[in-house]
Amino acid sequence: MLKHLYIRNFAIINELELDFEKGLTVLTGETGAGKSILLGALNLVLGDRADTDSIASNADFAEIVAEFSINDINNKLTHISSWLVTQELNADDECILRRRIAKDGRSRAYINGTPVNLQVIRELAEMLIDIHGQHDHQSIMKPGVQRQLLDDYAQHSSLLENVSNYFVELKLIEEQYQHLLSNRTQRNDRLDLLRFQTQEMETLGLEENEYNELNQKHKRLANAQSLLNSVQQSIHSLSEDENNNIQSAIASMLALLERSVEMDNNLSPAVELLQQSQIQVDECVTFLQSYQENIDQDPEQLAQAESRIQNILDLARKHQVPPEQLYATQQQLLKELNDIDHADERLEELQQQCEQLEQKYLSACEKLTTSRKASALTLNKKITQSMKTLGMSGGKFIIEVSDNTKTKRSVNGLDNIEFTVTANSGQSCKPLSRVASGGELARISLAMQMIIASTSKIPSLIFDEVDSGVGGGIAEIVGQHLRSLGERNQVLCITHLAQVASQGHQHLRVEKQTRNKKTNSQVIKLSEQARIEEIARMLSGIEITEQSLAHAQEMLGKI
Repeated sequence: MLKHLYIRNFAIINELELDFEKGLTVLTGETGAGKSILLGALNLVLGDRADTDSIASNADFAEIVAEFSINDINNKLTHISSWLVTQELNADDECILRRRIAKDGRSRAYINGTPVNLQVIRELAEMLIDIHGQHDHQSIMKPGVQRQLLDDYAQHSSLLENVSNYFVELKLIEEQYQHLLSNRTQRNDRLDLLRFQTQEMETLGLEENEYNELNQKHKRLANAQSLLNSVQQSIHSLSEDENNNIQSAIASMLALLERSVEMDNNLSPAVELLQQSQIQVDECVTFLQSYQENIDQDPEQLAQAESRIQNILDLARKHQVPPEQLYATQQQLLKELNDIDHADERLEELQQQCEQLEQKYLSACEKLTTSRKASALTLNKKITQSMKTLGMSGGKFIIEVSDNTKTKRSVNGLDNIEFTVTANSGQSCKPLSRVASGGELARISLAMQMIIASTSKIPSLIFDEVDSGVGGGIAEIVGQHLRSLGERNQVLCITHLAQVASQGHQHLRVEKQTRNKKTNSQVIKLSEQARIEEIARMLSGIEITEQSLAHAQEMLGKI
């Protein structure tokens, strides 16, 4: 709901801060006091195009900030939080919209402090608030919103989920089918190339990790003499040198220290270390002798390894891959060859899946259409009756649900849904978007909201000109409807009728003040006594009489 509105340098409003509450808030004031300016400022922060003429004459910019609460105890506003999360716009319990326009024509918009374009702020605004009476921001005029209102009222979440799942799955399978079908010619050419490439690789007979193992073998064979020399020299120094070898040296030192331990036991660690060294040197000599016997100095094996490595390098260069990746490339080509070889089978399989999913999708759509038509009939009667209570005795409301099978498939089914209405007896229903009278449109919207408010996901509603052309008992009914609607939604109503104003949970008065030849519009929250006086003014005009005051007090006492 709308919690706070800040306006600065907009038209004749120098600076204004307003706090809003739940329920029905009525705004009253004399003609020209600035009620329409207040609504214009709200429209601007909700994404209207900026007009530099609306900036106060003595200012360089105008700024409007609207703060909304999206703390949802009834889980009706989770879609707003989800949308903010998706847009990475900091979804807390509050949502702040800010708009700033400058004299040079530059305009900036922000959501929770993040700069956004107007399209984004309009998309969010349509979820937060609906303004009835003028076409601006009236989301109910849009076909998508009309469909959503009907589906919400009919509780179609399960049916819609089925339609959506089949639609997404069918679209995916169709894309795969079309991709295979469109590439049939290229596929045949590719098939010949793949067969040649895979045959060439199969002739090579490459095994996994063979290239790395060949490199290691080649390095051994190419350096066999050097390895043999190193091993022989090490064995000689470790054990075969008659004058000075390491094994004899360690044995001598060990015998010397073992005798010394008898004189000082502190030398025991050194003896243990030498004993371990003697064991390790002995093991090293044994290993080197075994290695020496197995050193291969076969020139023929070396030539074979070099030839094999060269063959792998040549084929890897041909495929433009590192030799280490040639085996993986071969497996990839074999898989592609297998896929293409079985492409016709896959095409047939995908076609069968498409036909099956098409039938499931159409069946789910048919169930959804049937339920929509049934729910539309119920809504038609309820909203038509609601219109009659608001002074449109000849009014009629009809939801057109057309299930044309030629309609482009969508995630929401095949139906075209359109709200149609007439306010006068004898006239045919026309689309809601073609209703000419702002007052009639506001009252039709009110009639609708009275029925669908409990399922609607828009938390805040504003009605402007809802009392246009009505009076007396009808005006009182309009007010009662607005108050009743305010029990479930936040409702703001700009009104000129006392019968409507008296129904408000809160009452704000817009007034214009002139000081030092400068005009400024202010909004005042009325106390109980001030409210009586304001309603009396609305009843009697400029001169407030004792009778009008008593009448006003009586009207408020009935609430």
